Amino acid sequence: MGSPEGFYLPEDPHYTVVDAARDSVRYVLERALTVYNGHHAAKSSFLDREGNVMGWHDFGHLEGPGWAANAVGGAWELERWGRLTRDARLLQVARSIVDHVLEDGFVDWRTGFIYPYRHTQEDRFCLNFKQNDEWFCPGSLAKVGYQLWGYAQLLGGPRARRMREAALNLTGWLTRHVRRCDNGWLPRRCAPDGSPYPFRAEGGSDPFFDRSADGLFLIQLLTEVGEALGRFHPWTLELAERFLESGGIFGSINHDTYDAHENVAYAVAFRVFRRLAEATGCEQYRSFAYEVCLRGLDRFKMAEDRNGVPTKGLLWMEESWNTAYLWENAEAALAYVEAYGETGAVSYLRDALTILRAMARVHDRETGFLTEGVDWDNVVGAQHHVDGAEFGPIRYTEPFLNHLHHLEPLCLYLERYAARRWSDAEGNPLLEVPAGTDGLSRR
Repeated sequence: MGSPEGFYLPEDPHYTVVDAARDSVRYVLERALTVYNGHHAAKSSFLDREGNVMGWHDFGHLEGPGWAANAVGGAWELERWGRLTRDARLLQVARSIVDHVLEDGFVDWRTGFIYPYRHTQEDRFCLNFKQNDEWFCPGSLAKVGYQLWGYAQLLGGPRARRMREAALNLTGWLTRHVRRCDNGWLPRRCAPDGSPYPFRAEGGSDPFFDRSADGLFLIQLLTEVGEALGRFHPWTLELAERFLESGGIFGSINHDTYDAHENVAYAVAFRVFRRLAEATGCEQYRSFAYEVCLRGLDRFKMAEDRNGVPTKGLLWMEESWNTAYLWENAEAALAYVEAYGETGAVSYLRDALTILRAMARVHDRETGFLTEGVDWDNVVGAQHHVDGAEFGPIRYTEPFLNHLHHLEPLCLYLERYAARRWSDAEGNPLLEVPAGTDGLSRR
């Protein structure tokens, strides 16, 4: 099928994706951080353009490593950007955020469990974004383990050892306590003891409690840990086979939406099965990754600006909630960069850069603010849009998720495939990269 005609966006030489990355980092450093127990932390998981806490929202008074709070993932991305730009301050901030997760009570070193959230006003830990302890999401918790494990590979010394220990202990907790659904897949939500919790976050039955792609993150964690240890936990291939036998489980990863086909579910599935194929040598996994998962993203691509909003080059999320949210778009871009790295197919790189360039179009250059999403169909409501417009970017962002995730595909691109030497304002080289790939240039 491929990308629709008109999907591709050329580079804007006046505002490149590197400019957008720098602005995202600037916003976080200037407007999103606080200090807790001597460590850097997000002051909130839901901020507006100026960095004001949106306390009316479920995320407003939460921070930590869980889902949209994403402390470890955000720190990992800041670390990679800091290394590319040789920014010592940024590296210090990134590592301080990780130390906050490791040392300030999120990690239960006795049991291995990691609390996803801390309520900033009440200074208490909780299991979910509804600020209670009725349920947690095992897949999203596994994602925290994967982030700790992956970030640790960049570091040495005691901090990296503690990150790997936390990831291993969490892996053990999840595989000992989480009870799989009758269909063999992971529950979208679990009660505190690990038993399936078949209800929506908002109450009532969840039609996707046994069909959420959030479970992919446990395969992702088990793959990395298993490859490092030289043996895979039985669940690794059991869950992979269950996913394949079903033809793919692409139900909503996002905890507050309910749809059988979500764009980011296809992107995550591609990344998980491509990596599992690499780790196991199983070509069936690789074929499934490309032919079903990556190809499945094509249906979500927008090749035009809709309702006067800059949507060209973005992917809408799902039929029940079609806003173009940006952490999902960044994950799709990451999938395409990885596909390019494995195959050399320039079409994948073009799609990755198109998505990143489309995201840059909605960046606020004054503050560095990057919206959480572009609501081209007024699903969210005009009261939540910039300037109250009927259609347009949303006025809020998750500083460590929507705001930073585009750094990950960009860093991978710049580290391995970009075509130029990048320099700082004084002309000092920041990165030497090979020439000959699709045009990202600063003119």
